[in-house]
Amino acid sequence: MLAERVLSGMRPIGRLHLGHYHGVLKDWTALQAEFPCFFLVADWHALTAGYEDTKRIGENVWEMVIDWLAAGVDPNQSTLFIQSRVPEHAELQLLLSMMTPRAWLERVPSYKEQVERPEHEDLDTFGFLGYPLLQSADILIYRSTRIPVGEDQLPHIELARELARRFNHLYGREPGYEERARSAVKKLGAKRGRHYDELRTRYQQEGDAEALAQARAVIDESQSLSLGDRERLYGYIEGGGKRILVEPSARLTPAARLPGLDGRKMSRSRGNTINLREDADTVARKLRTMVTDPARVRRDDPGDPGNCPVWPLHQIYSDAATQSWAQEGCRSAGIGCLECKQPLIDAVVAEQQMLSERAQPYVEDPSLVRNIVAEGCERARKLAQETLREVREAMGLDYS
Repeated sequence: MLAERVLSGMRPIGRLHLGHYHGVLKDWTALQAEFPCFFLVADWHALTAGYEDTKRIGENVWEMVIDWLAAGVDPNQSTLFIQSRVPEHAELQLLLSMMTPRAWLERVPSYKEQVERPEHEDLDTFGFLGYPLLQSADILIYRSTRIPVGEDQLPHIELARELARRFNHLYGREPGYEERARSAVKKLGAKRGRHYDELRTRYQQEGDAEALAQARAVIDESQSLSLGDRERLYGYIEGGGKRILVEPSARLTPAARLPGLDGRKMSRSRGNTINLREDADTVARKLRTMVTDPARVRRDDPGDPGNCPVWPLHQIYSDAATQSWAQEGCRSAGIGCLECKQPLIDAVVAEQQMLSERAQPYVEDPSLVRNIVAEGCERARKLAQETLREVREAMGLDYS
């Protein structure tokens, strides 16, 4: 089995906020300690709905990368890169488009919703229809195995899986595949080769999932196999052809539905956010005006933390003693809403100060960010070129 590899990304369409930090970036920093991670600045995807106004994309790209670094994304552990600087993404999307049924794209929920809402006529473009296909190319070109997503993105990952299966089915049967696969078995050595064959037979005849896992482990343990032979043996286990594209798996991110200042989910489009690296005065002003339990019209009205948008913030930022104080004070009207918010203001301000301090070297010297991204683009492109070389070969496009 190929080594685990994580791919995730964001569109540079505006400032990141606390919802991104608690819902995505903290997850990224945990993943980078376990797996090789590739984090993508999806600037082409930013054009999907914003093709008319592109003036701020460049500024948004660099601000977003600084936010990533401030949040703890480590360029020594992760690869940070810009989508448009790896043109192989676009070529793979083009090649996949030749074998992708249009109905597969039209059934993606985000497209179906747009078709059913005529006020979004500005999204009636090929780019919007093909957005999930480009997203699949982003994933497949790195042979990514784990994709952190929210539940709303699961259909996109399933599309990538279907495309990988369809591609391998259409193009995995290279000329002389059986002979090449048997030759690769011999390269495992006599003992490992026999063991591989036994496990392959068990899996194909009995559907033994453990045998499949063990056969893949046999391949992984062999250091002498070329990448091509390794992929032939992966496909040979299951009775198919050479595995060229890898089916990714979705990894559901923690459901951090951070409430915004108006009580609804924090979102740029609603203008209810606290952005990353905001100054203390702005944070304090925003939190003081945040909506609270509607039952607390007057200071001495008792409330219910379960009905107050401020309470989920206490669950994120406050320790057990402060949470108990806030709950009891709210229900008994022993404290007012502004008093309840003060520990949150202090905690968020402290967090923002930490993020700003981490970001400061990159703000003062933008070349540091440019260098990190340039190195990341180079690493990413090398991997993308390897995959695309195999894709071209499988499709018969490697002629001279």
